Amino acid sequence: VGPTNMAGLPPGDPQLVSMIVSHLKTQGLFDQFRRDCLADVDTKPAYLNLKQRVDNFVSNHLSNHTWSPHLNKNQLRNNIRQLVLQSGMLEQGVDRIVAQVVDPKINHIFRPQVERVVREFLSPGSCSEEPLAPLPLAEIKPDSSIPEQGT
Repeated sequence: VGPTNMAGLPPGDPQLVSMIVSHLKTQGLFDQFRRDCLADVDTKPAYLNLKQRVDNFVSNHLSNHTWSPHLNKNQLRNNIRQLVLQSGMLEQGVDRIVAQVVDPKINHIFRPQVERVVREFLSPGSCSEEPLAPLPLAEIKPDSSIPEQGT
């Protein structure tokens, strides 16, 4: 099914959303966004704070274990991984990282690029269609609405 056969699919149709997301992926847009965000992440306070919290958590846990050649390092590693996951610190920390790295880029960098690619996909050769960016952006961040800047 080519882009010209989509007139029959209403906005928000799951098949249309899936086709748009696939098209965005084939254009390399998600990879570009990922690279942009990853290049920025290790300078942000939320990342540095999370890294410090995990390091401290692991150090405190390890301080309760006595090293011996018979220590099962894989079991200890898996145990620490489970404890870190159960603590909730990763989930909280990742939310803060997203707020500091991704959120500021949504309206000014990501949305215009997504809108351009979506318009081109829905109407090749014509950019006069109204933008339908909320469809793929809703797919990317389904659990929250995207606030406009300045509200």
